Amino acid sequence: MSNVRHVLGISGGKDSAALAIYMRTHYPEINMEYYFMDTGKELDETYQFINDLEIFLGMKVLRLEAAQDSPLDPFDHYLAMYGGYLPSAQARWCTRKLKLEPFEQMFVGDEPTLSYVAIRGDEDREGYVSHKSNIQTVFPFRRNMWSKDIITMVLGNENQTRIAGIIAQLGDTPQHQAMAELARRELSPKFNQTRKLNMMLDLSPAIFNHIVYESLQGTDLAIAQVDEYALLDNEESVDRDGVFRLLDESGVGKPRYYEPIEFEVNGQTGFYNRSRSGCYFCFYQQKIEWVWLYEQHPKRFAQALEYEKEGFTWMDDERLEELIAPQRMMQIKEMHLKKSNNGSKTKSAFLVDVLAESEGEGCTACFI
Repeated sequence: MSNVRHVLGISGGKDSAALAIYMRTHYPEINMEYYFMDTGKELDETYQFINDLEIFLGMKVLRLEAAQDSPLDPFDHYLAMYGGYLPSAQARWCTRKLKLEPFEQMFVGDEPTLSYVAIRGDEDREGYVSHKSNIQTVFPFRRNMWSKDIITMVLGNENQTRIAGIIAQLGDTPQHQAMAELARRELSPKFNQTRKLNMMLDLSPAIFNHIVYESLQGTDLAIAQVDEYALLDNEESVDRDGVFRLLDESGVGKPRYYEPIEFEVNGQTGFYNRSRSGCYFCFYQQKIEWVWLYEQHPKRFAQALEYEKEGFTWMDDERLEELIAPQRMMQIKEMHLKKSNNGSKTKSAFLVDVLAESEGEGCTACFI
């Protein structure tokens, strides 16, 4: 694999763990480095899940922390720096300080690096792409494994003739011929980059991968420094069900906080769990997940509540002390039960699908 460095971030959630399992199983020849950004505010189940994953991988997951020289844990260190101002969707300093900056600091040199990110094939979003020129992001779970900047570079109108020539060198099958015709078509408002990309992928993801690989030769990008790359022939697209299969078949299983726990409200039975990895007080979690935390991890909830004593709140519309009033918790459970019953008629059988309103695993999934 030449002198290229391969890194894969573990968030403590299902998707990144499944990608680690996938890469270890299908591409053991890649000398992968696994890392975990520890905020100091994770659930005990998260640490146990990473320990279980290490057993399967047969190697340690490197623990990284921001502000390593501080007497405080990473979150509390930066909370003090920000004067007690809690992070929010509008001021997401926790992602920047506890995740992004430590990730960039992993790479003190300029060695070419491929960073593997667990964006699933059924997700319509981009993962974190480093601004450092020596780090290139790839998405093995997607039909299109390349980041947007790479696609724009390859499919630009100025590259039409060059790409068609590369395709001619790769083969002369009907697929290659059709691919070359698409390559020569100029981008326009009616034939935009996304449409062109999807049409080429419909013909063959593997051929498209080889086109990208050959077109990037001679650049300073990490992929150009790899002599052989088995992922080029990968045509799989792993969705949410596939993630759960990977976890179950490996024996690692799901993180314990995904396990449904029964509750009763007004004579009806419902289930709740956590839908994402990350800090136990993540501001992205839903009201029912705060109730889950209060009932299943009362000490952690009390710690989250203590942060609100400074005058800032985790939610714009409700304080935690208001949320845990008996009548309010009953109302939240009733709303969740109604939503779950409606969702189960049309969505996946996995409870975490019904519970989660947004894709991803919280702030960590933006880049690992």
